[in-house]
Amino acid sequence: MLIVAGHLAVDPGRRDAYLAGCVSVIEQARDAPGCLGFSLTADLLDPGRIVVFEHWESREAVEAFRGSGTSDEQNAEILAADVAEYEIAGVRDLT
Repeated sequence: MLIVAGHLAVDPGRRDAYLAGCVSVIEQARDAPGCLGFSLTADLLDPGRIVVFEHWESREAVEAFRGSGTSDEQNAEILAADVAEYEIAGVRDLT
């Protein structure tokens, strides 16, 4: 199991437009085989920050999806990124 988490920095005045442009990417990801969760959300305190969270069954599933991600135009709007993959060895349900 894999978690991809971190954040993107974009122009604060363009953040909402950037996220609106990502709806199809989120839909594609959530429909992709092996995707257990995929979110890009606005940070509530920093107007230029987008929180990234992805949950995948396997590295193979992530890599199969990667070619379907954001467009070149969306990538050009990213001012900085701090995103990492975490391999999960065990899970404890908190519900």
